[in-house]
Amino acid sequence: MKFIIAIVQDYDVDRLLRTVTSAGLRATRISSTGGFLRTGNTTVMMGVADDQLNICYRLIEQSCRSRVEVQLDPVAAEYAEWYAGGLHEVTIGGAVVFQLAVNRFVQFPPRAQNGIPDR
Repeated sequence: MKFIIAIVQDYDVDRLLRTVTSAGLRATRISSTGGFLRTGNTTVMMGVADDQLNICYRLIEQSCRSRVEVQLDPVAAEYAEWYAGGLHEVTIGGAVVFQLAVNRFVQFPPRAQNGIPDR
């Protein structure tokens, strides 16, 4: 089993969560902020069986596409009197994915197997 941490843009997270849950994977989302543009991100965490890793990565890649946006230079307003600020094309989107090995997985209370509680 692997622990997948995917940092994606807020714009892509709903599509990603619908896609991975439709494929039978479970995910937890945490709102986060970071990066150069200080835009809203979401950190998606998933426990993925080794035989589902390729599917998981393919779903992340399909759901989190990069795109180009036009952004106002963030320092332009502060220094507008000294130099002409401008618009910049910035590539955003995609995903940053970390994969960690899981030594142990425990769920409380234990999940039922075939409708029979594991006790």
